[in-house]
Amino acid sequence: MSEIHIVRNYPHSPVKVWRAMTDPDLIPYWTSTGKGARAEGFEPVAGNRFQFVAKPMPGWRGIVDCEVLEVRERELLHYTWIGAEGETPSHVRYRLEPTAGGTRFTYHHTGFAGIGGFAMAKLLGAVRTKMLTVGVPALLTELDETGALLPDAALRLTRSR
Repeated sequence: MSEIHIVRNYPHSPVKVWRAMTDPDLIPYWTSTGKGARAEGFEPVAGNRFQFVAKPMPGWRGIVDCEVLEVRERELLHYTWIGAEGETPSHVRYRLEPTAGGTRFTYHHTGFAGIGGFAMAKLLGAVRTKMLTVGVPALLTELDETGALLPDAALRLTRSR
C-alpha cells in the first residue's frame, strides 16, 4: 500500500493555517498550484459530504467525493477521498501542531492499493507537494491573523497563478 506524507512548517499561527486549509472560499487559492479545485459543500463537520471539483482531464472526471470523518478544530481534519466511481475510499489527514515559530502542518493520504494506487500516490504526491510548498505559503502571506484575506489579496493571488 502506498501513501503520501508531507510535513511543512509555516511561520503562521494554527488559527491562520487552519482557516487557509478549511475555509471553502480560501481553498481554491492554494489548490490552484495543482490545477485548482473548489471544495463544494465543504464544512469541517464530521459527517459532512463534499466534493473537490476541478477541471476534468483525460481519465479523470474532475470530481473527488469526500466525507469528513473527524475534526478537532485547529488540530485535525480527517476525510475520505474517492477519485473515481466505484473506487475504495482512501483517507486524508491534515494535522496541525503549534511550534515556537508557527505551525507544523502534516498532510497524510493513505489507502492507495495496487500498481494503480502506487502511480496515483506518486502523481498526487507531486501535486500536493507543490500546493503545500508554493500555494499555501502564498495564501498565508495574504491573510491577516484571523485568517481573513487582506485588501486586494484576491487580485494578487489570482495574478500569481
